[in-house]
Amino acid sequence: MHHSRLCSIIIDCRTDDLERAAEFWSRALGRPIQPDANPGSNYIGLVTHDDEPVIDVQKVTHDSRVHLDIESDDIEAEVRRLESLGAKRVEAIRTWVVMEAPTGQRFCVIRPQRNGKVGPHANRWE
Repeated sequence: MHHSRLCSIIIDCRTDDLERAAEFWSRALGRPIQPDANPGSNYIGLVTHDDEPVIDVQKVTHDSRVHLDIESDDIEAEVRRLESLGAKRVEAIRTWVVMEAPTGQRFCVIRPQRNGKVGPHANRWE
């Protein structure tokens, strides 16, 4: 048995000015930039409530897009479950797995992000 849920909305930005991109998305979504944002990082988080998905603005080298992260307390079990639904494993990177839905969208399966536990409203899978 494992648990998973929608965790994050990642706004991938092909840009040389991530701070400016984060400022746009902050203002567009009405969410302030995390006060502990790390200058020079490839990620800038926006403030969200604990029962909402995390929103990160990420600097990337591929085309700009939005992708989802699914957090799980057993990444491999979740990847196998998603493969059984038709998703493809694209690449394992450090602690997460990039996958592709049958319809072509990329998404990631990641470790729990808040307090090391899958957040509220998680699905339970046998």
